[in-house]
Amino acid sequence: MLHGKKIILGVTGSIAAYKAAHLVRLLIKSGAEVRVIMTTSAKDFITPLTLSTLSKNPVLSEFIKDHTGQWNNHVELGLWADALVIAPASANTISKMAHGSCDNLLLAVYLSARCPVLLAPAMDLDMLQHGSTKNNLEKLRQFGNQIIEPAYGELASGLTGTGRMAEPEEILTCLQAFFGKHQPLKGKTALVTAGPTYEALDPVRFIGNHSSGKMGYAIAEALARHGATVNLISGPTALHTIHTGIHVKQVTSAEEMHNACLDIFPQTDIAVLAAAVADYKPATKADQKIKKKDDTLSLELIKTHDIAAVLGKQKNKRQFIVGFALETENEETNALKKLKSKNFDLIVLNSLNDKGAGFGHDTNKISVFDPQAKVYTFDLKSKSELAEDIVNLIHERFHA
Repeated sequence: MLHGKKIILGVTGSIAAYKAAHLVRLLIKSGAEVRVIMTTSAKDFITPLTLSTLSKNPVLSEFIKDHTGQWNNHVELGLWADALVIAPASANTISKMAHGSCDNLLLAVYLSARCPVLLAPAMDLDMLQHGSTKNNLEKLRQFGNQIIEPAYGELASGLTGTGRMAEPEEILTCLQAFFGKHQPLKGKTALVTAGPTYEALDPVRFIGNHSSGKMGYAIAEALARHGATVNLISGPTALHTIHTGIHVKQVTSAEEMHNACLDIFPQTDIAVLAAAVADYKPATKADQKIKKKDDTLSLELIKTHDIAAVLGKQKNKRQFIVGFALETENEETNALKKLKSKNFDLIVLNSLNDKGAGFGHDTNKISVFDPQAKVYTFDLKSKSELAEDIVNLIHERFHA
């Protein structure tokens, strides 16, 4: 379950920090890639050298790298990880996480992380039983974080009770169970199209659109997080993904995207067609740059391949297709018409009339329709959040 997973291990100031060395070894042995972030006080209990040697990566602690002026980008780290595990999680760090404090690199990564977060508390029994600690842990549960419950036993204070950090083997088991449970699409192959297509007029100019590809890339990453092997066919964008479960094929034109989809579709279980594919292309492409001569320029355009219609016609009973409709008028009618004519299982409708939705934005507002005209509506959210909503709906309907 952990092979190829990217794990950030956060180590905080607790005597149980010595167990982090064993946990890193177990994670590496399981095939995970591990990066360790230590708080300043954690270094009083275990050296960064130990953890960097075991993890095979430099240990991070400060925002600014020594003597270089470069910084450890907490946002990139938060996006890189498949899971953030904080073990041991001290009472101090738990309190800061619950209240949104951000005075060290680990907390900044926590607030930036889009991945699951698991905590293994470690503290004396009275600290754990204090009302403020209980409230903080409950708040973190409400945020969606998973608490790996501390164990009963002898504590550093000499007392005996609950407060010992869970053993590294138990933490590893929790991680394996977590990824097993949260990968309902494991073993499935998905095809995702994203971005625009560019249809060449000459060696310099093209006909295109304003699609950024953000929605398609977000869906590809959500599918991969759910366990699917994803083939992402991307038109020209500035985006990239580092998820090991996503195989990217870069294309430029509608013709190239059409051919790539036909190659992959027969082996595909789930297809999500989020690309903004040009409907028309120039009938001919000039060999040389078209010079400005007359006041007007007439272009003959011909239809491109209708990728959605072709795949919808080829679809068999085991395959599931999700289409997209970007509309400016008669939105629901046009989306339902497209759903039926293209043989989709779901269609995602977004409107250029909704503020914050459509091309170029980091947010979107969508409605999703099924063949029975049942509608699922989602408020304005980040595209990554909506991607998770769409993939959850795919899983629910795909197995219905």
